[in-house]
Amino acid sequence: MDVREYIEANASGFFTTLKEWLAIPSISGDPARRGDVRRSAEWLQAHLRETGFPVVEIWETGTQDAPGLPAVFAEWPAADPAAPTVVVYGHHDVQPVEPLAEWETAPFEPVERGDQIVGRGASDDKGQVLFHTLGLKANLAASGTTAPPVTIKMLVEGEEESGSPHFAQLLRDRRDRLACDAVVISDTTMWAADVPSLCTGMRGLTEAEVSLYGPSSDLHSGSFGGAVPNPLHAMTSLLAGLHDERNRVTLKGFYDGVVELTDEERELFARLPFDEAAWLETAGESRAAFGEEGFTTLERVWARPTAEINGMWGGHTGPGGKTIVPREAHAKLSFRLVAGQDPKAVQEAFAAYVEEHTPPGVEARVRFPSGGVRPCFSPIDSAGVRAARRAMERAFGTEVLFTREGGSGPEADLADVLEAPLVFIAVGLDEDRIHAPNEKVDKPLLLKGAEAAAYLWHEFVS
Repeated sequence: MDVREYIEANASGFFTTLKEWLAIPSISGDPARRGDVRRSAEWLQAHLRETGFPVVEIWETGTQDAPGLPAVFAEWPAADPAAPTVVVYGHHDVQPVEPLAEWETAPFEPVERGDQIVGRGASDDKGQVLFHTLGLKANLAASGTTAPPVTIKMLVEGEEESGSPHFAQLLRDRRDRLACDAVVISDTTMWAADVPSLCTGMRGLTEAEVSLYGPSSDLHSGSFGGAVPNPLHAMTSLLAGLHDERNRVTLKGFYDGVVELTDEERELFARLPFDEAAWLETAGESRAAFGEEGFTTLERVWARPTAEINGMWGGHTGPGGKTIVPREAHAKLSFRLVAGQDPKAVQEAFAAYVEEHTPPGVEARVRFPSGGVRPCFSPIDSAGVRAARRAMERAFGTEVLFTREGGSGPEADLADVLEAPLVFIAVGLDEDRIHAPNEKVDKPLLLKGAEAAAYLWHEFVS
């Protein structure tokens, strides 16, 4: 029995098992559901043991005084001790389900509807975690062996949907157990059901809040306007200066080290069937594309860094007029970062920019709520990406293209702490309504994901 035949023969049981897991409401952001997150971890622990993993453990997170939510670790050594080691990452916690009234079925009573399974976590991320177990069993059945061609370690966290507050520390604490040659991530999407693709990077993030202070109180604009500094004027000038006439960010050193797109990557991005007008409709019915000159829309949202003004306030915003020089002004900003950029360096550059552009008579204070999230990136010609592409093309029977993602997640921590390259294998779709009511996953794509996972382990050693 080959890989595809095994998966087809076991598809029904796989979907039944997935629905059993989806019925556990493992909402990490709801304190009332902490017990359910643990129950989800225990369910996965039992399933991985049943799959055949000889080592399966629940790993606690946080501290005794401030406990986190459990992760699940499993390991299946390769028959050859010299074979590569791969960590497979995913998460078993899910998003809240509100607004509940918009669900067509109960979110934790998963149903099969034609070629889809509907339920919270179906795509993000329980379905994509589980296809790895089916793929591994198919690999072993087709090869007639009792151990995989690479050592497989699974790490499935329980706090991803809450920002992974304890994940980096967990990686540092368990680094020896997680030592590996590559990390496979199945928590993203591909372009379309008929256009399979591999993600090769995710943008990083750092946020900032800046406050400008002028007079000790609001002043009468007739008596003082035009004669003392206005913090709101200063703020608007400061923010307007963040971009030049080509819409490039003006912070000193902002683009230093940025990994530029290769000609091959740009050509592959351009081959994706992208309808910009339709995309603008999904972007809040935006009326035009906009951004850094010299780049397409996809290149901007996937591979270029940005500076965005998220909010600005100060002075009088209530009903009626109030003719004042306001005493203070505030703004919040975010910077999306790409490969080669460091959040700390961007924070330092922004603080220096604010200091340089704050006029006399105005006091500036800059605050960064966190250290930020590093970007992650895998070159398309790297060994792991080439292996993943071959595996996906065998499963889908067609050319696999490349994408990136504009958001941020714990992937950079995996790359930094474990010092291993990232490989993204995922079959979710943008239309899966993750984080929204009526989340779904396409059953045929889960089976293709399992098939690709089955081929991947041999591709890593070929």
